Amino acid sequence: MAVSYGLYWLFGDNSVPQWLWVITSGTAQLLHEMWWGLLAAVVFVGLLERVPRELVMSVLGQGGSVRGVVRATGAGILLDLCNHGILMVGVKLYERGASLGQLMAFLIASPWNSLSLTIVMIALIGWQWTLLFILLSAVIGITTGIIFDRLVARGTLPANPNQVETTESVTFWPELKKLLKSAEVTPKSVSAVLKDGLRDSKMVFRWLLFGIVLAVLIRAFVPMDVYQTYFGPTLIGLFLTLSAATIIEVCSEGSTPIAADLLTRAAAPGNSFTFLMAGIATDYTEVMVLKDLAKSWKVALFLPLVTLPQVLVLGWMLNTLGT
Repeated sequence: MAVSYGLYWLFGDNSVPQWLWVITSGTAQLLHEMWWGLLAAVVFVGLLERVPRELVMSVLGQGGSVRGVVRATGAGILLDLCNHGILMVGVKLYERGASLGQLMAFLIASPWNSLSLTIVMIALIGWQWTLLFILLSAVIGITTGIIFDRLVARGTLPANPNQVETTESVTFWPELKKLLKSAEVTPKSVSAVLKDGLRDSKMVFRWLLFGIVLAVLIRAFVPMDVYQTYFGPTLIGLFLTLSAATIIEVCSEGSTPIAADLLTRAAAPGNSFTFLMAGIATDYTEVMVLKDLAKSWKVALFLPLVTLPQVLVLGWMLNTLGT
């Protein structure tokens, strides 16, 4: 990553072969798109380290319940972070006691539903399609979260060892005010937050860097016009979109214009939605992080197993609606 980023600034596009320029410029582009979300995630993770577990869970609600999954979905939609940034926050929430279903709902509903990307999507595809995409992503998040909690209850998947019962004695606003009053904003405290956030985000950064490398290699050798030619509103186009979303590691900022292009130029709203959602469900960064977090390949592989059928069915329905 460092070599590629350095070549981008040293040589530009005149002194290197075209394929190398695509790799170096792609690396720089992804880093420039991701840095703010990753930095914000590091801050959130560092702050969550200082928030009592009971206070966090009072916001998310009781794990294993439908209400808890709905709350986690809502939190994911409202939090303004990229998909890799949201992954780091989700890991911390799991460590603070969120159920497996709440974690999945939080991750699935989050990545492109931030305020900034919602505004971008409205500008690119209009507010009607954008609101419909948000609604359907929330439906998938809630459904998936409920399914995961049921699988945990049946013993098919392992429960979160950090999970605690939500106590009625913890009231959110009084406890939050008390916590804010006791907080001290000093150079030392800010440094400690950043240090803890970076430490707890190492697992995600490792797979993120791998994903960026693979993404720029694909960009260098797979022409962009392939998307416009072969990804129309057909079943074949839908499955090709799913395959592309599975292979290509793109942050939420990077996936948004591609998804918009699938809707406006390929006239395939279902493919657009599938590209956004399947990229989350099949993202190998998330899969590997979930495997490390839960110490279970089964948990990681159940993410695409549960979500992809829902994404494909809704994608096909959207293509039918669009035509």
